[in-house]
Amino acid sequence: MSHRRRAGLAGLLAAALAATALTVSAWSAAPPRASAGSAGTVAGRGAAVPFVEHEAEDAATTGTVLAPGRRYGTLAAEASGRRAVVLDAPGEYVEFTLTAPADAVTVRYSIPDSADGRGRDGALLARAGTSVTTLDLTSRYGWFYGPHPHTNVPADGTPHHFYDETRALLGAVHPAGATVRLEAAGTPVTVDLADFELAGDPLPKPPGALDVVADFGADPAGRAEATARFQAAVDAGRAQGRPVYVPAGRYLLHDHVVVDDVTLQGAGPWHTVLGGRHPTDRARAAGVFGRFAADGAASRGVTVRDLAIIGEITERVDDAPVGAIGGSLTDSVVANVWLQHTKVGVWLDGPADNFTLRDSRILDQTADGVNFHRGVTNSAVTNTFVRNTGDDGLAMWAQDLPNAGNAFTRNTVVAPILANNIAVYGGRDITVADNVVADTVTNGGGIHVGNRYPGVRGPTAVAGTVTLARNTLLRAGAGDRNWDFGVGALWFDGLNEPIAGATIDVTDTDIVDSSYAAVHVVEGAVTGLRLTRVRIDGAGTYAVQLQAPGAATFTGVTATRVAQAATPVHRCGTGFVLSGVDWPSVCGPWPAPVW
Repeated sequence: MSHRRRAGLAGLLAAALAATALTVSAWSAAPPRASAGSAGTVAGRGAAVPFVEHEAEDAATTGTVLAPGRRYGTLAAEASGRRAVVLDAPGEYVEFTLTAPADAVTVRYSIPDSADGRGRDGALLARAGTSVTTLDLTSRYGWFYGPHPHTNVPADGTPHHFYDETRALLGAVHPAGATVRLEAAGTPVTVDLADFELAGDPLPKPPGALDVVADFGADPAGRAEATARFQAAVDAGRAQGRPVYVPAGRYLLHDHVVVDDVTLQGAGPWHTVLGGRHPTDRARAAGVFGRFAADGAASRGVTVRDLAIIGEITERVDDAPVGAIGGSLTDSVVANVWLQHTKVGVWLDGPADNFTLRDSRILDQTADGVNFHRGVTNSAVTNTFVRNTGDDGLAMWAQDLPNAGNAFTRNTVVAPILANNIAVYGGRDITVADNVVADTVTNGGGIHVGNRYPGVRGPTAVAGTVTLARNTLLRAGAGDRNWDFGVGALWFDGLNEPIAGATIDVTDTDIVDSSYAAVHVVEGAVTGLRLTRVRIDGAGTYAVQLQAPGAATFTGVTATRVAQAATPVHRCGTGFVLSGVDWPSVCGPWPAPVW
């Protein structure tokens, strides 16, 4: 979630530096201008994905490589690694050399929008050996304008959310060492990256499963709308205690399929695709939802796996329930799913307990990737890859009901176009561990913990122990369009009420090439903050930015290549007590970031 409004800062900046042991070392003048590396190259952290990511700027090309940049509203700022390749004439190409066998490709790209904002279409040719595959391009799912929650009207100004993703099977398995050339076919196109993988054959029907095609008549060609047939299948599966199989195909759904105590299994996310939207009621679209606990009938015992939900959502309307997975799901698992072009990948409304999302991909959303909302407990997102969301990549929001015991582990979250890569809004005993976050675009940090947003106070506020362990933050944090300073890569905030009585443990964490400060406290008091074995390697402004009262202890924290090397701590009069380091501090105007 973005912060649409800002309350005033609780005081100006801090003074008293209570230093004990000196733990730092060398300061240098600035972080490097070049990329700090791909999110997929961090060993032992982030999602173990089935694809190999190739950045376009590192491939052979006859196009133009964009210089690194982070200025909001530019193609470079929204690109993975902050660079991309422009192919602006027919025949220009970017050519990738495979490092592993592949028969499928996903391309992150941008094409210019139409003058009326309704979108234009184009094509990109993929040449592999003697085969040529056409990848369909469109601007329909990108190019948003104006203030939050944004429009599709170019006259509203402030264009952003430029990129989208397209995928295709390549017709054959191409070995490591083979080349795949992406060639412009007429429409100018900016290529950010290509993910190559083995899609493999469709998964077979499980023994004893019902079949939505053979048994219920759903149309795998997507010509006939199939919501009622899917609903009949999952209702029968529940009644008979049998899984429901969705064979390979593209299925047209105009509404949610409501699931409870049933398994819905596809032939794999490259083979089974659910999509569509109601032609007149824009609040109805393809999705798989549990029942809502607020209605007195939450779902439990649900498994959804091995399929894709690729929707047709081109705008953000917060009241429209047009996400891919939703409702209240207890004792449930969603696994190996591909969620794209919906409003939200997974929005779980509690009370709900023991839910897991794992081994999945969430791409190109108009709002959050995942949100655990109000009263979600003992639930997790793990080994999931998230890119190009329109708001927080992964979020927990304890609105009015406490979240507790939840975890985001071993995920990769890249380029949220608004807000944070990972956010924790209130909650007790939360874990965020072994993740990689990269390329925050605006109004957010890489990892954020705060008492912010409606309903986060008192019994729902940050409590217990929040564990932030073994995470890597690359080019995280961003400028803020409501503030005249940037948001730090690690951002702590006591806006609704102070964070007090809780412990926030940050351990074994790498903060690399932050856009602004590496560590940031703002808007309200934060105490109980402990950073242990944290490496700050490059910051566009400060190592630490303190704009609220509170206290933190640093142990084994190092900082190098900080732009404001002479005074790496910014604070003015808030009384924040920073123990464990004796870094020089400053109170003064905000410097321009050095990227």
